[in-house]
Amino acid sequence: MPDYDYQSDSRPFSQVIEDIGAKDDPKLYLGELINAFGERGFGALMLFFGLLSVAIGIIPGTTTILGAPLLLMGLQLAIRQDQLWLPRWALRRWIERETYRNGVQKVLPRLRKVERLSKPRLEIMTSELSEILIGVATVILAFILILPIWGGNLIPALIIATFGFGLMQRDGLAILIGWSAIGLIGLAALVIWLAWTWVSPFLVPFWAWLNGLLPQAWHWLTGLFGG
Repeated sequence: MPDYDYQSDSRPFSQVIEDIGAKDDPKLYLGELINAFGERGFGALMLFFGLLSVAIGIIPGTTTILGAPLLLMGLQLAIRQDQLWLPRWALRRWIERETYRNGVQKVLPRLRKVERLSKPRLEIMTSELSEILIGVATVILAFILILPIWGGNLIPALIIATFGFGLMQRDGLAILIGWSAIGLIGLAALVIWLAWTWVSPFLVPFWAWLNGLLPQAWHWLTGLFGG
């Protein structure tokens, strides 16, 4: 594979992540990824780590490795830092390149389709204020991603990846889709909470009545069949 000038790299993002997996080194270090994405910056890394979390997040421990950098990215995006900074210990974290290759192959076909449809639009969704809000949302989503919740990584990772794609491509529609997903999740949580608030005053007494009734019913049945 040729050596690229990453700061003037014009390859599609899908080609970049595929070429990363083609190297021979069995270990893929976080520092290598940051270097490979060059000026694509925060958006590319958010997209990459979000997609990878979706693809291999079921493997124990991977969401912690992938979520921690996303947490730092969100913080730095929220405070409008121009260039991504990660501590040395984070840059030395690694995953098996074979695991990476397997995960990337799952998402590449869909990513290439979306790349062909994407274009710069809805500039207000990629404004400075929007980036700050995306950074705050990414911090919250990354924290959820880090938590050891089986299957809990899918939705946060997809939303982060959508935000990252929108930032990288300056595609406000993608960012709008990400915010819409958060809105729908929040609305669903609100409906569930309200439903429980309204139903619980009736449900709890009914449950207590049912618990009191069951022993009597059991006593009646045993007496009936015993006689």
